[in-house]
Amino acid sequence: MSHPATSSLTLGELTALLQQIFERHGTSAAVAQVLADNCARAQRDGSYSHGVFRIPGYLSSLASNWVDGQAVPVVEDVASGFIRVDAANGFAQPALAAARGLLVEKARSAGIAVLAIRNSHHFAALWPDVEPFAEEGLVALSVVNSMTCVVPHGASKPLFGTNPIAFAAPRAGGAPIVFDLATSAIAHGDVQIAARKGHMLPAGMGVDKHGEATENPQDILSGGALLPFGGHKGSALSMMVELLAAALTGGNFSFEFDWSKHPGAQTPWTGQLLIVIDPSKSGGNSFALRSAELVCQMHAVGLERMPGDRRFIERAKSLSDGIPLASDELAKLRALAHS
Repeated sequence: MSHPATSSLTLGELTALLQQIFERHGTSAAVAQVLADNCARAQRDGSYSHGVFRIPGYLSSLASNWVDGQAVPVVEDVASGFIRVDAANGFAQPALAAARGLLVEKARSAGIAVLAIRNSHHFAALWPDVEPFAEEGLVALSVVNSMTCVVPHGASKPLFGTNPIAFAAPRAGGAPIVFDLATSAIAHGDVQIAARKGHMLPAGMGVDKHGEATENPQDILSGGALLPFGGHKGSALSMMVELLAAALTGGNFSFEFDWSKHPGAQTPWTGQLLIVIDPSKSGGNSFALRSAELVCQMHAVGLERMPGDRRFIERAKSLSDGIPLASDELAKLRALAHS
């Protein structure tokens, strides 16, 4: 059985290629750099549902004029520990980048700071937004809501988005503790990948257009919907994300935007909240040591893999061997960079 040919790129090479694609398809250089870095790091770490897989969706949304690839975020310093950013109908990551320095400054000064991003499009993995804070010794939590595609527990129709939650904390002597999870039973991107590959899903992931349980990803994508993880528990967390990412920031709820007049639009136009904490205000330099002790005890009771470990393993492999891409996929990316 033959396997598809693959090519390997460094992180810098892939980032440069993706940046060229974004600029070629209508973003500013500043926006292209942030998005390319985000996509390339996801691909490097094996988060394939949020790596180059997302490029067609980005470009389709840009071409439909649904999202402004030239948007310049407006940062508002509103309180000692609170920052608001109007992403100006642009992507969320450039809005975060524009406010990041002030956010860290406020967190170190006040001990905690909040960043509320509104009028934004988030179409990427959420862990790259929080992990860099942990690398600086800070604790970070972020939530973002998305487009309606999840049926609340006990309901009959979709209302919530996949509404992920990401968390990162420093750890002495090791990589940060990082998790990124959708409050839906499965991430929407993973459903798309399963459909593309012709794979069935585990039971309990979603329903078809008639509200009947299905394991066929195509049924979910064709008028069906996802279910929350953990029944009422995941549903409650998804509701919390709607309140924090939309009601608190001034962004759209998952059900509040209409992209029907923008064929090809795929990026949800919602909001994002980040909370950053300086743990040194509580326990000096002991927090990272306490994190390491917790991880040690978790391993001692038989836990073999921590959240985020797979990404760190893939990252190390990519740094030594390059980021693998199917040769035909790389050819498509290069064509997009020059089309």
